[in-house]
Amino acid sequence: MIADKFSTAGYNRFLITIAGFGGLLYGIDIGIISAALLYLSKTINLSVEQTSFIVAAVLGGSMVSSLIAGLLADWLGRRRMMILSGFMFVASVALIVISQSFTLLFVGRLLQGMSGGVIAVVIPLYLAETLGANTRGKGTGIFQLMLTIGIVIASVAGFLYTQQAETAIAAAHGNAALIRAAQDHAWRGMFLSMVYPGLFFFLGTFLLVETPRWLFRQGRKAEALANLRRLSPPDEAEKQLREMETLANENTASQSTGGAGSLLQKKYVIPFLLACFVLASNQTTGINSVLSFLVVILKQAGMTASHATQGDVAVKVLNCIMTVIGVSLVDKKGRKFLLKLGTGGVVISLLTGAFLFHTFESQRIDVRDKVQAAAANDAVTMPVTESTLGPALEGRPMALTVLYTYGDGDRVATAINTDVDNTLKVAPLDEETGHPLTIKRASYGPVAAEKTGWFITLCLALFIASYAVGPGVVVWLALSELMPTRIRSTGMGIALLLNQGASTAIAAVFLPVVGNYGFYAMFLFWAICTMAYFLVATFFMPETKGRTLEEIEEHFEGKRKLA
Repeated sequence: MIADKFSTAGYNRFLITIAGFGGLLYGIDIGIISAALLYLSKTINLSVEQTSFIVAAVLGGSMVSSLIAGLLADWLGRRRMMILSGFMFVASVALIVISQSFTLLFVGRLLQGMSGGVIAVVIPLYLAETLGANTRGKGTGIFQLMLTIGIVIASVAGFLYTQQAETAIAAAHGNAALIRAAQDHAWRGMFLSMVYPGLFFFLGTFLLVETPRWLFRQGRKAEALANLRRLSPPDEAEKQLREMETLANENTASQSTGGAGSLLQKKYVIPFLLACFVLASNQTTGINSVLSFLVVILKQAGMTASHATQGDVAVKVLNCIMTVIGVSLVDKKGRKFLLKLGTGGVVISLLTGAFLFHTFESQRIDVRDKVQAAAANDAVTMPVTESTLGPALEGRPMALTVLYTYGDGDRVATAINTDVDNTLKVAPLDEETGHPLTIKRASYGPVAAEKTGWFITLCLALFIASYAVGPGVVVWLALSELMPTRIRSTGMGIALLLNQGASTAIAAVFLPVVGNYGFYAMFLFWAICTMAYFLVATFFMPETKGRTLEEIEEHFEGKRKLA
């Protein structure tokens, strides 16, 4: 075993590196779809709902696997589940790259999400059970740091492939086959480039040791002590083993007098509910939807495709930098302080973003009747001019956006009066021929000024910075530290289920909601949810920095007060 060739400090660095790459893959799962959305629906026939499902599939797969990951981690061990997660990630990339239809693409993204769900449960669990009290904050924080680096890597890959694709499209001079080939190569190349860190993580997990606490619970005390000595100095290893034995004896005595190791015990309910609330609230900030749809949001805010992908990279680099700051502060300032600071900043940024979007979205007018009147033979060809739709506001560029369907999924078409081709064109695809056209919604209004786009970019930068330094770093610690030992893996699985369930639901409704009500509605909803998160962090969250897992558990049993 490679662990025997390292010193304690050296092995801990190796362990954190491999675990960190798990966070990297989780970040890639979230971030890789953002730029790929620019080209996916242009080479594979996808409706608005199917596009949302492709984004949400990762979150849905993660939700499903996170529920059973804890149970499997108790049965098979933490290390084996990490190996499984690496294999699923590599397999998912292969499926996505060869997909030619919605079904296989959806299955690949679902498998990618299942890999992420296992990673999200098992790696924080693994780190919590292997790292000491004084390094657990930084060690688990590095998992979040690598997660943000994964998002940045995915964003940079998206930017590079987008630039390459746009150059090829410009050189095609309108050749439809060449344009389609460039678009197809772009999104497939984005996904394929991510297989290399997946292979590194998959192979690296074979070289890790199992966690001492899992071995102890399996009755393998000699192996648990041996692994403790690999992870910490001999005196500290002996102390941790004694604490495990003391707590195990107390739990045995409790069960013999009528107690049970279930979530319904009073000493388990409060930390379990608190961890569940923190995990769910982390997603109702809108973080995963913002990261996944960031390019789309910036384009709708008035930025060009090139500027939107640049803004996407800049915001995600900031996410990484602020995570570094959060990791450096989490063991100094504490979990509670960072959580209050971060959620407060998120609320301010979301409220400001909602206001900015409302300033131009509220100026749109309903022109559904005019578009419907222009329809002929289940198709629409309509120039976007003042004579057909009305005067421009203050001479600003005007956009016509139509939500329509041929009976199987909604689609969106947009035309702007200042474009070279300023004509809205709606026509059935080959498989839709013969189905009636239904115009569900049509709005006409000013395009956001580019300065508005930059202001919204700044709001999103504040959002990302606040999230990264607070909830982003603290969430994994809250998940692993608050859960008592006897229910840790099962409780973490349930908490992650709520986390991914909230994230999946938000991602699935994102495009339909903004298509019907505007981006300001989503931003306002996220702000209200985050206000509740701030209040719980302020009044109910205990400070756990510098405490062993056993000391935290004793706090919720009423035997010890945490400062």
